[in-house]
Amino acid sequence: QVQLVESGGGLVQPGGSLRLSCAASGNIFSINFMGWYRQAPGKQRELVAGIRSGGNTNYADSVKGRFTFSRDNAKNTWNLQMNSLKPEDTAVYYCNAEIFSFGLHSGVHTYWGQGTQVTVSS
Repeated sequence: QVQLVESGGGLVQPGGSLRLSCAASGNIFSINFMGWYRQAPGKQRELVAGIRSGGNTNYADSVKGRFTFSRDNAKNTWNLQMNSLKPEDTAVYYCNAEIFSFGLHSGVHTYWGQGTQVTVSS
């Protein structure tokens, strides 16, 4: 039913930029949360940026001032603009959403994108 597809990862040099995009499709009634997580080798998954319906955007301290979250509610898409990238930003990035869907299995569920690799290296 509901699926999240993400794109935009790649290899960049320190100081470079990338823009990640996520698109949700399916029998979507409403999206309660939209966000981005990342997981580096040997480290725990962490929230990078996200927003709940009716709330403010939250950012990890390590990315404040460098990353910008945006969304288009009408299109069920959201993005993460990443500027001034550092080697420590290297990780697999996952888009995430809490979605209320309708249909045979209607209800609220958490969904994950397939993951996209971001590598920052000289």
